[in-house]
Formats: sequence, C-alpha cells, structure tokens
Amino acid sequence: MQIENSVALVTGANRGVGRQYVAQLIEHGAGKVYAAARNLDTLGGTIALDPQRVVPLALDVTDTRMIETVATTANDVTLLINNAGSLTFGGALEVSDAGLALDMAVNNDGLRDMTRAFSPIIEANGGGAVVNMLTLLSLVSAPGFAAYNASKAAAWSMAMSLRAYLRPKGIQVINAFPAGIDTDMLAGVDAPKDSPEAVVRDVLAAVTAGEEDVYPASASGVFDAWRADQKAVEAAFAEMM
Repeated sequence: MQIENSVALVTGANRGVGRQYVAQLIEHGAGKVYAAARNLDTLGGTIALDPQRVVPLALDVTDTRMIETVATTANDVTLLINNAGSLTFGGALEVSDAGLALDMAVNNDGLRDMTRAFSPIIEANGGGAVVNMLTLLSLVSAPGFAAYNASKAAAWSMAMSLRAYLRPKGIQVINAFPAGIDTDMLAGVDAPKDSPEAVVRDVLAAVTAGEEDVYPASASGVFDAWRADQKAVEAAFAEMM
C-alpha cells in the first residue's frame, strides 16, 4: 500500500520504535497518524513531531472497552501498526505467572483484539494494511526472556491466521521480525542492537513494496543463518542466559 495520504494508527507510540513510526509516517506523507499510548501525558514528544497531523489517543491494548472506544474515534484508519509490547525478564521455570500473563495479554491478545476491531474499518475504507511488530524471538528462544519468546511465537501464529482471513478483504498483513533494538525495553541488556530508525525504515519499505514478512536491519543476517541451520542458531541463542 501507499503510505502517502494514508491514515495510520500506531500503538505504543510514546517512545522508541513507536515514536519513530510516527516520525517516518509523517515524513512519508501520511495524512493523519493516531498516536496511541496508555498515558496521554507521555505523548508530548510524539505530538510535537507534527501537531497538525498527530492525534493522541489513550489506549491500553489489554482493555477491550478502550479498544472499542478508540475504534469509534479512529474510524478512518487504513494502516494499523501493532507496536505496543511487553517484555518480562525471567527463564521458563522462574518467570512469574503474572509476567507470563502480561506478555501474552499485550503481545498476542492485544494484537488480535486490535486487528479484530480495526480490520472492518480498514476494509470499509477501501483496504490497507496491518503491521505486526514481532521479533526474531518468535522463531528462536532467548532463555532469559521465556514469557516474551512464548508470547511472540503465539503472536506469529496468530498473525498468520489473521493474514489468511484478511487477504480476501483487501488487507495486507506484514509481519516484522527485528533483532534487538536500542530502546528502553532492552536498556541494560549487553548485546548488539539496531537503531529504531533503521528498523522502522525497513518495515515501511516492506509495506510499500507489498512484502508479507520483513527482517529489518541486522535481523536479515540472523534469519538467513536460521534458515540454513536452525539448530545451530538455537544453540547460539541458548547461551544467552
């Protein structure tokens, strides 16, 4: 789809990758960008990118009533970017039930519920696209992020099911599988990280090119290695305790 003159909604738009999405959508000529976050007070920097085109929305993707309210307000959306995420630290036998439930609620259920609410809107507006910010950890596990890995793997499966359902409705589903990104979410994690700018640039290029899956920035090299020898990559990631 073409981003110019589109109407986009970005979840988790208050910082990091979400704010960068808003910035680059504006640069690409989007007519309007709804910037959603749980707390409106955190959206000041995002709104400042273009006060005329950026519309702030209060939204918790785990709250179906809030999703319904936002869908009523943002009924002109043609591009949905499911970016909001949760990462709970802890191994498979240590992570709390609450942490696992939170990551699943945000990363899988939130993606599904947002898409369920906005796909009829996108279809009614002539079609468009849904972008799902997944991760390479949908494919391979970093043991210290067990809840996050599991929730993103579930989200990948859910997104493929959504793609099959939405394609006949004129809605493209783009799944993005970035590597580590230099944001607050991974602050303190000592590992190579891509810039939010590079990741978003590659994902939006995939949107305009009509690609279904994108491995932005350094993720493309890891994916190539995984495709060539999945078990070797699994073993390498298993050392990231």
